Amino acid sequence: MSLRTRLYAIGRAGFASLFLLGGLNKIANFDAMLPRVEAAGLVPALFFLPATVALELGLGLALALGTRLAWQSALGLAAFTLATNAVFHRFWELSGKVAALELSLFFKNVAIAGALVALASVERERSLG
Repeated sequence: MSLRTRLYAIGRAGFASLFLLGGLNKIANFDAMLPRVEAAGLVPALFFLPATVALELGLGLALALGTRLAWQSALGLAAFTLATNAVFHRFWELSGKVAALELSLFFKNVAIAGALVALASVERERSLG
């Protein structure tokens, strides 16, 4: 295995850890997360929270391992990340320092989604090759 291939695998796994750790954190703090999910309007929270955990862990693992589904997983995580923005980082409804923080988090997620789309492109080429 070439150094490039190894470094790419490490980077891909590192990127996927954002979602894997997010899913594990939601499991570890499940009861504390339920009210946040409900407050965001995702009702019933007992459906949406486990679905989110499954999505983050399943797609995150497929991306980390570089499976044949890695490019689809990256696109799914990009869509999930943008949907998270629409639900949890509604800076346009806020003002002051809270709005500035949410704006920063919103565009951090836009950058993550953009990187996931780029990663999906590379992974698709790898799966065809």
